[in-house]
Amino acid sequence: EVQLVESGGGWVQPGGSLRLSCVGSGFTMSRYAMSWVRQVPGKGLEWVSSINIAGNRTTYADSVKGRFTISRDNAENRLYLQMNNLRPEDTAVYHCVFASNRGQGTQVTVSS
Repeated sequence: EVQLVESGGGWVQPGGSLRLSCVGSGFTMSRYAMSWVRQVPGKGLEWVSSINIAGNRTTYADSVKGRFTISRDNAENRLYLQMNNLRPEDTAVYHCVFASNRGQGTQVTVSS
């Protein structure tokens, strides 16, 4: 059974940082490109960032470019999202995804 489990979310003041982690099981992460998406209650999923299999190509939504960094550790079946200079509009549930699989997510709240 494929499982994706995110962690690392929480509350942070504007300008703060968080590092999200996603651990996969039931599949070999090194065979897939991976992504982070986020969702605000009442709104659709918003793509945040993607990384290729080798980890040497990354793409970002304009809204997070220059502030977020995606990375991966294929040996550990882990995906990461380093989030710096967080803004209130980054508040959402963050999910890691591949193909049609998505984890339950981790809540990120940015407020003063």
